[in-house]
Amino acid sequence: MNYQNILIEQEQKIAVIKINRPEVRNALDAQTLNEISLAFDHLENDDETGVIVITGEGEKSFAAGADIRQLRNKTPLDALLPGMSGVFRRIENCRKATIAAVNGYALGGGCELALACDIRIAADHAKFGLPELNLSIIPGAGGTQRLARIIGKGRAMDLILTGEFLTAKEAEAIGLVSKAVPMDALWQFVKAKAEKILSKGPLAVRLAKHVIHYGFDADMETALLFEKMAQAVIFGSKDKNEGTQAFLEKREPRFTGM
Repeated sequence: MNYQNILIEQEQKIAVIKINRPEVRNALDAQTLNEISLAFDHLENDDETGVIVITGEGEKSFAAGADIRQLRNKTPLDALLPGMSGVFRRIENCRKATIAAVNGYALGGGCELALACDIRIAADHAKFGLPELNLSIIPGAGGTQRLARIIGKGRAMDLILTGEFLTAKEAEAIGLVSKAVPMDALWQFVKAKAEKILSKGPLAVRLAKHVIHYGFDADMETALLFEKMAQAVIFGSKDKNEGTQAFLEKREPRFTGM
């Protein structure tokens, strides 16, 4: 497709969606969100893509949040539409693994975008924050819910109510990001992480994601039952047979996702 606000780059089975609006710190306006959603529709069904990386153009901003000019005109009914929240839920539910390569400011909707990804890796100059209360609104694209689930209710309450920013190292310390690395090493670290995921059985990656997401808020008995059902599917797969046989034969497995 001919995108206006994002770039799509492919390196073997790693697809990169790059928000390309550096002149406005990669702000997430309606068109950009729509293009991200369309890109996921394509990449999720692309057999040549195994991991999807989201990042921003330049070294200043991953995504600085929603476009305030559009936000100013929002009505109560707009909040009930899927909008940004729906796009981020789409990302969270993607069958393929997703990584946020946070190359600068991840504020407001930009932070919520990173939270919707499976894994977050940050450049050491990146900063995270949910400053929506400064505008007398709340983080409304999953921020109040995902942040609390990732770093705990108390820390999330502190960050949202104060609007304070976290450095990449602080974010790493509380588990908001997996790793903070120098900017010149960010892509290599993200690529290495993606390659580790790509070496696993794609069906197992998909089901592991679903079990973690849907089991997290369930009671333990329900979550364990869900885990068992997913394992039963895996036990009947060709990839399970290939993975175990390759291990016994001391060779690299050749997974097919079946």
